[in-house]
Amino acid sequence: MTAETGQFDTQIRATFRRAEEQGLKIALRGKIVAVALLVSYLAVTRGPASAPVFLMAGALFIVFGMLHYWIIGTSRDRPWVKYVFITIDIALLSVFVALGPADLNHELPKAMTFRFGGFHYYYVIVAIAGFSFSPGLMLWAGVAGSIGWVGAFYYVLGNADRALQWSDVPAGATPEQFLAVVLDPHFLPFGTRLQESMLLIIIAALLTLVMSRARRTVYAHLEAEAERRNVSDLFGRHVPRSVAELMIEARGELAPTERQATVLFADVAGFTNLTERLGPTGITNVLNAYFDDAANIIGAEGGIITQFQGDAILAVFNLPASDPDHAGAALRAGTRMLEKVASSRYDGETIGIRVGINTGNVVAGNVGGGGRENYTVHGDAVNAAARLEAMNKDLGTTLLVSKSTADLVPHAGLERVGSVDVRGQSDQTVVFTRPVVSETSDD
Repeated sequence: MTAETGQFDTQIRATFRRAEEQGLKIALRGKIVAVALLVSYLAVTRGPASAPVFLMAGALFIVFGMLHYWIIGTSRDRPWVKYVFITIDIALLSVFVALGPADLNHELPKAMTFRFGGFHYYYVIVAIAGFSFSPGLMLWAGVAGSIGWVGAFYYVLGNADRALQWSDVPAGATPEQFLAVVLDPHFLPFGTRLQESMLLIIIAALLTLVMSRARRTVYAHLEAEAERRNVSDLFGRHVPRSVAELMIEARGELAPTERQATVLFADVAGFTNLTERLGPTGITNVLNAYFDDAANIIGAEGGIITQFQGDAILAVFNLPASDPDHAGAALRAGTRMLEKVASSRYDGETIGIRVGINTGNVVAGNVGGGGRENYTVHGDAVNAAARLEAMNKDLGTTLLVSKSTADLVPHAGLERVGSVDVRGQSDQTVVFTRPVVSETSDD
């Protein structure tokens, strides 16, 4: 596992933990209100003899609910704490079912407790667990609830004077004989309780699967967002879709690659004078507006900006995603940038740019350390593009293209300027231009 992957997993776990905490707090607030309302209703409708029992039981549920709410997110909170409180709720409910009277207003057999619908309160506890967004807690609520319900039943069954089962219904029984057994107040069928407990586990298991799938979906979404942020950190906001997809598949880690590529280098003409006139704030606003247009154009042509160097832009085509028409794409991008600058004002200012384009072998890949990386390109082809850009001033052009690029776009309408000496190269280089826009100022 890489450091980036480990950091990502830590962030995801923290995200899910916050979701669990927030969900449990919402559920506990709802539980406290619901218990208060339910207990008040039962205390009023079941008569004064039953009211103290219901009020005491309700108070216990509320106290433990408030205690759990207070612990969530504090230094005392632990992953197992939520399991403890869910178990306490189930235990309290099960004890009430096992020991509480069937009806204080009438002398009814304890077996009648299982006729009054106490089982559905276990579903409320499972629902509370669902707010945690924790599959483990959801499954445990179902299993523990099933154990609590069956345990309460066995306690009542073990203390009953007599208990009728489904097996006590005679074979071929008449309706009267069937009802005589089923409606008997001592009817305590184990099979029915087992079916109820199994149903609770099945529902909890199904909800656990749904929750697990939801967590995986959220995880995948967060992972994709993290990768997109990684791409944005490497290349800025304007990244061609093909490059972004490639980076996401590579998890933001591109191995060094040597390949023929076309490099575009653009610089603002008259930048020194412009800076002196506008000051730091003014020149920053101008550059940001210009860079935004340039990045959109380069990205639309399939290139990526690897560096902003002061007022200069270094862009590459055919890396990291392949583009057979990289020379044409770079030429179109350079031409469009010149046209856009000639017809635009940036923060109220008119500027001029020079562009140099060269094709050759470059080495590209992620470079950096200490958790900070950039996608960069190196090689003579990069240096040549920068030197072509600078030669525009001496040759009176705004766009210079090397022969290696021109050979790849024979029908681009380029005009030969001549052979020039390029620093770092032993032989003269034939350069070309395309009339686009006259330069507006000198550096």
